[in-house]
Amino acid sequence: MFEFAKPVAKLIKELNKLPGIGPKTAQRLAFHILKYNDKEIQNLTEAINEAKTFIKLCSRCCNLTDIDPCAICIADNRDKEIICVVEDPRDVVALQRTREYKGLYHVLHGVISPMDNVGPEKLKIKELLQRLGDGHVKEIVMAINPTVEGEATAMYIARLIHPFGIKVTRIAHGIPVGGDLEYTDELTLARAFEGRRSMT
Repeated sequence: MFEFAKPVAKLIKELNKLPGIGPKTAQRLAFHILKYNDKEIQNLTEAINEAKTFIKLCSRCCNLTDIDPCAICIADNRDKEIICVVEDPRDVVALQRTREYKGLYHVLHGVISPMDNVGPEKLKIKELLQRLGDGHVKEIVMAINPTVEGEATAMYIARLIHPFGIKVTRIAHGIPVGGDLEYTDELTLARAFEGRRSMT
């Protein structure tokens, strides 16, 4: 049976660990990278190193950023009275593409999932609650993926927010159950946002 040279096998193995990359795709990527000249390899490794070195979480919204607070949090044209709660930084990108939402964001970095040993303490829920103490926020929009875990997380957070007297809404389910915001088209996301409803 044919075996790859050890450095190639190691590269394939590491690429195969990336989400959505199966063994055949990992092989294609590995052989593509091996065709790179020295400058292209240097650019790729520098891009990875810079992203790991300079990207951090925004101290306000917990989104990925290279400045703190992030550009969305400090933008003068954002509505500071509304916070959209999302599961993942990629969801912020998806919602920004609609150009419909003008408020702030909060990224949880996951959902409550007992099967995966993810409890509320592992999410950025405490940071969200800290943002509500100054009385400026009037509405929280739950834009968490409509999965069983997503629904449970949204309801859990809504109960925590209730004592603050802040309106809690959920984006409408124009997004199919089990779907991801990241892969939803802009029109569906925009319609879902328009149809959000109260959770309390």
